[in-house]
Amino acid sequence: MKDYSEKRDFHRMQVNSTITIIGNDGETHTGTCRDLSAAGMQVAVERPFRIGEELRTRMESAGDQFPPLETLGEVVRCEPDGDGYLLGINIIEVTQ
Repeated sequence: MKDYSEKRDFHRMQVNSTITIIGNDGETHTGTCRDLSAAGMQVAVERPFRIGEELRTRMESAGDQFPPLETLGEVVRCEPDGDGYLLGINIIEVTQ
């Protein structure tokens, strides 16, 4: 039996990287991806997004050896966080 700290199916990596978000309205927004797992990510942004909204994301890699990470995701959580918002995004598809 797993203890509470290991109940997630995928472990999260702390990343704190700039991420580009394209919303349903086609507008591009910039945020900070705070952590990433195989199933989702936590992103700090300046404006709220609707629960259930699909977003496209792009996170550049640290070097030229790897392509950027591009995903299609769904907002599953949006909470106030200081002067902005903290999103929980479920990754539907890794597009690159």
